Amino acid sequence: MKQIAGYEKLAAWLRSHEQEMFDLLERVVNIESGSYHKQGVDQVGELFRAFFDEAGIQTALYRQESHGNCLRADIPGSGGEQTPHVLLLGHMDTVFPEGTLAQWPYRVQDGIAYGPGVADMKAGLVMNAFVARAFFECGGNVAPIRVFFTGDEEIASPSSRSLTIEMARGAGTVLNAEPGRPTGNVVVERKGAMFVDFEVEGVAAHAGVAHEKGASAIEALARKVVALHALTDRHSGVTTNVGTIEGGVSVNTVAPFARGRLDVRYPKGIDEDHLQRQIASIIEEAAPACTCGRITHEGRFLPLFQTDESRMLLDDYTRAAQQLGVSVKGESTGGSADSGLTAAAGAPTLCATGPVGGNVHTRKEYCDLRTLVTRAEICAMTILARGELYLP
Repeated sequence: MKQIAGYEKLAAWLRSHEQEMFDLLERVVNIESGSYHKQGVDQVGELFRAFFDEAGIQTALYRQESHGNCLRADIPGSGGEQTPHVLLLGHMDTVFPEGTLAQWPYRVQDGIAYGPGVADMKAGLVMNAFVARAFFECGGNVAPIRVFFTGDEEIASPSSRSLTIEMARGAGTVLNAEPGRPTGNVVVERKGAMFVDFEVEGVAAHAGVAHEKGASAIEALARKVVALHALTDRHSGVTTNVGTIEGGVSVNTVAPFARGRLDVRYPKGIDEDHLQRQIASIIEEAAPACTCGRITHEGRFLPLFQTDESRMLLDDYTRAAQQLGVSVKGESTGGSADSGLTAAAGAPTLCATGPVGGNVHTRKEYCDLRTLVTRAEICAMTILARGELYLP
């Protein structure tokens, strides 16, 4: 890849704003924005909206009733409206409940930042925002750039799903700023996922006096857990796991209720509708007698898969990284993300383009701040390279 015109100007701008990136990241992490904490997610969105508005970048807010609002920002390109756009994707929600910050506040030690959601994916949001602003102020992008931040990705995007697909339609490039792998690699394949909440009803009875009159919801749940786990087929890549269970009233009462939460992962090519029917059949089976089960909530992620176009995008990204002396490869993961939605919409997609981080969803989550500007530069150079596809 030859040095692309306009790159040095963009790189200089990004490097000169490194401390501002760090400052914004600290502010964003210090806002609690769990998926069910709409007020916090919306506060994050307002912070980024102010960031774009301050620069004169056009924004739009997509208000959601139950979950966090979605934010869009647009940077025109020199190629005109018919040029396929670049989509810089991210999510503002985290998996951490309210109160986490009080116990685990943002901190930086030896160039590593810690805090709830610092890698997944608030650092990626900051990176995307600054890349977009760099192009707005420096120019150089042939393709229009669209930034889109959602508020409910960690719970399978129940409100934002259709919007993300809409934003991806017609895109020539999608860069989803999930955290870069600890190796520095990006992600080219992800499994699809189902999150299934279910409950079981039984018949209460005194466990000592009238045991025969009861029907244990806990026994029914236990049978279902065994059957659901039996759907795991590592050869085909399907895994099932009931991660939480609860139920019952007291030790001496036949349990009248129980509930559980199931995680299912599967690669592209699996008949997910058939798999869902198998799951529903197990949950709804009335065994033992006088018990009944039902699904109360279901969320789905779509698989991220490679295409010829996405392989070309990976090539552009890895060549851009090489120009900066960074070795990057594509890898597969069992985790799921909104990149599956954009791939399903037909857009060439690359995931985990954000700053390098790890231990996500735990109290040890970290982001390597030393990679923030570098990953922003790789992203910017990739956008420049992709723009050359549309030059006459």
